[in-house]
Amino acid sequence: MEDPRLTRLKRLQALAATGLHFTQDAYDRERYAEIGAIAEALLADLLSMPIPDLHGLPRPEEGYATPRVEVRGAVIRDGRILLVKEATDGLWSLPGGYCDVGLSPAENIEKEIREEAGLTVRARHLYLLRHKAKGPFPPDPRDFYKLYFLCEEAGAAEPSPAHETTEAAFFAPEALPPLSAVRVHASDIEMAFRHAADPARATDFDETAPIR
Repeated sequence: MEDPRLTRLKRLQALAATGLHFTQDAYDRERYAEIGAIAEALLADLLSMPIPDLHGLPRPEEGYATPRVEVRGAVIRDGRILLVKEATDGLWSLPGGYCDVGLSPAENIEKEIREEAGLTVRARHLYLLRHKAKGPFPPDPRDFYKLYFLCEEAGAAEPSPAHETTEAAFFAPEALPPLSAVRVHASDIEMAFRHAADPARATDFDETAPIR
């Protein structure tokens, strides 16, 4: 679970960016800009990152600040799951990435698996929906939702890496390689096997806060 201070600062920065986009008042623009700058400075302090490294934060020109959307795909073959080795950090992940404009989430994950592992698949079931801030991931200045799909192969080709990956292979759940912690958690993979074994299982998602 994300540090509540990080959650509040991300929310504050997003409100400042949204305010800058919509306000027509010159004085309010100055105030929102200052609030945004203070929020980014505090984010940088909390995460021990230089301000220029805070990539992906909402910007006024983008309009109303909303979370980004990421998709990940689980392809299971003979009791093993497809993983790709990321070129950026040398660690393994379920194939996927940010959604492209103009494509549905299902179309996006099918494209990502084709581009990262050389396999043609069809997305069959949304098995998990996460708010990254509420998941077991390292702190992140960005805010986004993670959509996980169970995918079915169209054919039985062997996986092959592409420009964003250096390897692609199937792994047994008890013999997973080192995972890229910012992209995927072992529990995401465990959940894929649960849903594959029970096709009628409803999509899992983050629980809401208790009603007080």
